[in-house]
Amino acid sequence: MVLEKKTVIPKPRTSPNWLRSSSTTLLTVLGCLLPFSWFVPVAEAFTGRVAVVKSRENSHQWPSIRNRLMATGMRYCVIEAENWETEQNLADIRVLFLPNVERITGIQAAALESWIEQGGRVIISGPTGNLSESEVKKQLRSLFGAYWGYANSAPSTLKVTDKTELPLFNRTRLNSTLLGGVIIPTAINSQTAAVWLTQGRPPAVVLTEDSTFFGWRWGVDGVSSVELDISWLENALSRFGVTRNNQLSIVGSEPIIPCPNSAPIPREPFPILPPELVPSQEKPSLTPFKPTLPPDQFELSPELPNPDSSVPYRTQTQTVSQAVPGELSPQQVESMTQELKSLIDRFEMTLLAAEAANSGVESSLHKDSQASEKRPPTVRHSGYWALNDAKQGLQEFQQLVSQGQHEQARQSWLKARRTLWDQYPTDRPLSQAEVRAIWLDRGTLVKAKSEADLAKIFDQMAQAGINTVFLETLNASYPIYPSRVAPEQNPLTVGWDPLKVAIKLAHERNMELHAWVWIFAAANQGHNQVLEQPKDYLGPVLSRNLDWGITDKDGNYFDRGIQFKKAFLDPSNPEVRQYLLAILDEIATNYEVDGIQFDYIRYPFQDPKINQTFGYSKTSRALFKDMTGVDPIEISPGHPLWNQWTGFRIHQVDSFVATASAKLKQKRPDLILSASVFPIEKQERLFRLQQHWEDWMRQGWMDMIVLMTYALDTDNFEQRIQPLSDNSLSKSSLIIPGLRLLKVPDAVTVDQLQLVRNTSTSGFALFAAENLTPDLQRIFNRIQTPKESQPLPYRQPFKTATSRYQSLQKEWNFLLTNQKLLMEDSNLKVWSHQSNELGNLLTQLANEPSSANLVAAKAKLSQFQRQFPKWMEQYKNHHSYQVQVWLNHLDTLDKLLTYGERVVLK
Repeated sequence: MVLEKKTVIPKPRTSPNWLRSSSTTLLTVLGCLLPFSWFVPVAEAFTGRVAVVKSRENSHQWPSIRNRLMATGMRYCVIEAENWETEQNLADIRVLFLPNVERITGIQAAALESWIEQGGRVIISGPTGNLSESEVKKQLRSLFGAYWGYANSAPSTLKVTDKTELPLFNRTRLNSTLLGGVIIPTAINSQTAAVWLTQGRPPAVVLTEDSTFFGWRWGVDGVSSVELDISWLENALSRFGVTRNNQLSIVGSEPIIPCPNSAPIPREPFPILPPELVPSQEKPSLTPFKPTLPPDQFELSPELPNPDSSVPYRTQTQTVSQAVPGELSPQQVESMTQELKSLIDRFEMTLLAAEAANSGVESSLHKDSQASEKRPPTVRHSGYWALNDAKQGLQEFQQLVSQGQHEQARQSWLKARRTLWDQYPTDRPLSQAEVRAIWLDRGTLVKAKSEADLAKIFDQMAQAGINTVFLETLNASYPIYPSRVAPEQNPLTVGWDPLKVAIKLAHERNMELHAWVWIFAAANQGHNQVLEQPKDYLGPVLSRNLDWGITDKDGNYFDRGIQFKKAFLDPSNPEVRQYLLAILDEIATNYEVDGIQFDYIRYPFQDPKINQTFGYSKTSRALFKDMTGVDPIEISPGHPLWNQWTGFRIHQVDSFVATASAKLKQKRPDLILSASVFPIEKQERLFRLQQHWEDWMRQGWMDMIVLMTYALDTDNFEQRIQPLSDNSLSKSSLIIPGLRLLKVPDAVTVDQLQLVRNTSTSGFALFAAENLTPDLQRIFNRIQTPKESQPLPYRQPFKTATSRYQSLQKEWNFLLTNQKLLMEDSNLKVWSHQSNELGNLLTQLANEPSSANLVAAKAKLSQFQRQFPKWMEQYKNHHSYQVQVWLNHLDTLDKLLTYGERVVLK
């Protein structure tokens, strides 16, 4: 609910008291308070005029926008959005203000870019550009250095940061509580001037040299106060050098002065967007449900990774916001260098994989492959030129930095990175045998009211090369199917059985369908809101069985979720376990699902440091007291029994996983079991949510662990997938990362996908189907649609290992054939022989699985892995990343063989 504020709007012909004197202008007052050096000089070509854009989207807000503009006493002209088309329409404008202008055309964006390059400055507020075309959005993000990410769910406190670049006069008026949105920085020089005082402290105002972006709908009554809006606009104008010639002077009425060169232009009416393209906050209330967070969402806190803390196209370094504008700190230079180098490496590896997969070279190696007569003619892909340009750009960046030309260095760096994004190899198939999964979320599912509707969704996923679908089957205690165990079917799916239909559609398209099930999370305030239930309704199961739930020490059932809080079932309660096992048995027995994915297989998030813990119920307290003689509600962190209490709760989750796995596998040995889990550091994870998934892998209770490694940029994503390279993890289960699609540019998604393919893993999962855009679907269709059927790692691990090794050999042969992989003849002969021998043993194992064949293949693979670095010693001097990727791929083969030993030769 938005808290209403009573604000006094100045009458059209009346000025605020502090501007009442016609002989005292605002800048004169400011001149007494601030050093004049804060007013930055601007090119003489600009007269100092301020223009405000009036558009179809802000027209209904215009009366309140106008009143605030008048209250500043500022002289300004108005540009009608429909009359703005070229750069000439912005002639003689120094500062352009776009208050809540949600639709900007490609022509207008091009005009803006040219105008800004000549010295123009822009102020933006609200979801500006959110209704623009996809490519225009990307251009605006680059121009503004930020974009409107998402709206806050409730009014939040806006606070100026300590190191803001704003002049900060009237500072007391810059802090307030209002309903706004998070602004995502996108440029290396983006500065956060203010934050929202919510968990994670996301940006509320972002600055660049050319722009100021406000994270709320400026000038809208009921959103922000007049004083707040005026104060922020004054500060933004002053940093852009609004001079005494453009005095903020008192005027008697609104100066509706058409800006120069902005004569009306005949044009068609604004197009009406179809409902599915309208941002979620503008959608009709009849839309069933549209989740915006990944499964088992990250609950944000200062100690936990925030999925929205990273941004695309931005170096992730703490020093960025502290650097002097225009000057790069040593930390920034190092971070930028590493970011561009890493992107170059990934691009080069992706290009190699694409070229090798589509070149027609053989997989078997030949010792004479380097002979010139063996080299076929090759066609140079455009990616090679982009790669060379980027490498030169990196060198130029470093040279310019050494010469002190920091702005030129930054531009060179941005150009090199953009070159790689634009030329990323996405024109040919380059996928391998891997898990390509996607979560089909409830929001997308409930929109499909029939089999025909659902078939369209499955067609899109199949065309994108998806081979595994995690269908949200049980959410907040509501199954999507008519159940004989659960008390109620999800009201949004009553009348048909989406699970049955989804299984049929998936199998018709040669895809697997896995039921995605919430285990211990029994109630969700977000779902209550959709179903028009009371906010704290405990759901159809807990409301009937209050003793089945766990609480904190104060008796609260709901946790501390960032957006929608959840209530949890008690993992230690025998009746709860019996009920959940019955649900899982019902799904496995009555439906031909290929697998079941466990979600929310944990306790609620806790913070023992502030004595905020969960897990208290009559059952758990009694069990623990029987063991120790102490009621756990009486102890706190630091107590001698606290670790034992934590271990007690860990055991409850672990024992349920073990029991469920045994019963399901006994009934359906072919059923694939997976779990979506947090990649948080183990010790912290055990103390904060009692999720010990490493043990589930070691015991073989799960076939696949899916890490929720969602990130907006590749650098942050790379940090979160570190468990993939943890050699201490058991290889008895497969482990794959999850990629988020929401708010991630297509180029970054592809880059993250290729990073996954360079690591030691057997696939990936995408969150979620609702964010699989047509553009991304077309990209996936080009790169992920295999020419022939490929084995699934969790179904055919031995055949997958053989297929992936053959892809690896093709890369080596491609380089040898093109005289790119040079080594001494003696090493080449040994390597070729050993490589082919390993390939033969893997093929034999795939065709004839047996313990003897497995032992032979594993022994040869181990020997090959030990010798490989020596063979690649010379090549590694200039291609260290490629060699490391090949080592990762060999490690993946080892994991597949170990997993296959458990599931195939059991």
